[in-house]
Amino acid sequence: MSTWPAAFADACITDPPYGDTSLAWDRRCEGWLVQVARVLKPSAAIWVFGSMRFIAGMFDEMESYGFKYAQDIVWEKQNGSGFHADRFRRVHEHAVQFYRGAWSEIYKEPQFTNDARAKTVRRKTRPTHTGHIEAGHYVSEDGGPRLVRSVIDIANEHGRALHPTQKPLGILAPLIAYSVPPGGIVVDPFLGSGSTAIAARQLGRQFVGCELNPDYVGLLDERSRQVDLLTA
Repeated sequence: MSTWPAAFADACITDPPYGDTSLAWDRRCEGWLVQVARVLKPSAAIWVFGSMRFIAGMFDEMESYGFKYAQDIVWEKQNGSGFHADRFRRVHEHAVQFYRGAWSEIYKEPQFTNDARAKTVRRKTRPTHTGHIEAGHYVSEDGGPRLVRSVIDIANEHGRALHPTQKPLGILAPLIAYSVPPGGIVVDPFLGSGSTAIAARQLGRQFVGCELNPDYVGLLDERSRQVDLLTA
């Protein structure tokens, strides 16, 4: 990443090793954030996946590079893992958004799903404070738009993944669509099997990434072929 130009990317979406286990690949990587901060535009966002133990330790480092907490989502991934029998079985991961610059200057495109409940009219004692003072009731159209919730239920890819921590495209797509303008550039310093790259391509965004493990470098082409076959 040190050879990449400065201030060219619109956002970073990445899934670094968390350092939560004794597995050989699960080692925290130091120094990546300074490079991400350098290649992002002055007003830009970073989405970082991780366990709460990993994410909690990132807040001070993010702040040192001028990034502030914006929001977070919970990825509910169904069959999770439990390392100890005396804890709740963990079936989720967090993805936290940090941003640099003025929030008003950060690109953001709220995501919607067309699955609102059947048409209802709920009378209120007084209007909501939405700027529409004349509105005294709320109408939800059948199948109409609804903001994507902060808890997203997407099955993980255990049993068919090419990479040990492979993210499904369905959890990456809304983050890319929200944070990267059409034709914009998203970076991922932990390429893995290329999930971010493939989701970006499908959404009409550009992508730049890197991967240190030579065993994973060829996975992007292989996974791209698999995705193309599934969507053909």
